[in-house]
Amino acid sequence: MDDALKPVLERIADALERLAPPVRVPPVFDSARFYRHDPVTGAFHPAPDYALPLDALVGVERQKERFSQNLERFAAGLPSNHALLWGVRGTGKSSLAKAAFMDVADRARDLKLVEVDRDQVTELPALFDTLRDRAERFVVLCDDLSFEEGAAAAKALKSALEGGVSGPPKNVLFVATSNRRHLMPRGHGEDRGLIATAEDAEEEVSVSDRFGLWVGFPPMDQPTYLAAVRTYVERFGLQVPDLDRRALQWAQLRGARSGRVAWQFIRDLAGELGKDLPL
Repeated sequence: MDDALKPVLERIADALERLAPPVRVPPVFDSARFYRHDPVTGAFHPAPDYALPLDALVGVERQKERFSQNLERFAAGLPSNHALLWGVRGTGKSSLAKAAFMDVADRARDLKLVEVDRDQVTELPALFDTLRDRAERFVVLCDDLSFEEGAAAAKALKSALEGGVSGPPKNVLFVATSNRRHLMPRGHGEDRGLIATAEDAEEEVSVSDRFGLWVGFPPMDQPTYLAAVRTYVERFGLQVPDLDRRALQWAQLRGARSGRVAWQFIRDLAGELGKDLPL
């Protein structure tokens, strides 16, 4: 080889090596039960167990029963449905999904939860293919799902749930939470034309039909809100005088009653009393 040409070829080889995608190591799921997926690197980052027990969630008994039954069937390898948990913000949709998973995973050791970001829904088909041949069973959770970016994400999610020619993976259960029943964005720009906008809307609405289980979370009334506060107080030993009055004042300042507002009140109360909480 010409000595003058050798450095040029070495630089070309180095450049090609830098451009080549990194070799992805097969994932390992033996260090945790919760994982966070990074679609850029393909990595699954372990996360701590969810600390809030299922029985601490008050006012959502019907929702807990429906979702847990479906999850139990999936963990046992029985027919089950992808689940959409929808309703007003702060009513415990994400908390229920994670707490119910922990409850079932205590009895099903091969059950894992993989959380994905809503902005990475287009990567779901590839993720499902990665998990398809694994021995474990996976709950893939997407919190606060909606299609703000249009129909592309909706098409990707439909493709993942339907599985193409291979069919959907039997060891994957997709769970989404959303403030909107049909997952539609708050507005559709009309700059693309009315026909295109209507087609995008139809694409996005049709995704919700792929969820066999819909679990609704209505607004929390005052008795249920106070019951949630009292449950937390009893569990964590936070008794104080005038508890109901203080809890209602807190909700009034927030302008809402919900499980999230109740938990935020409990955190404030625990801090005042100098006590720690699991979350």
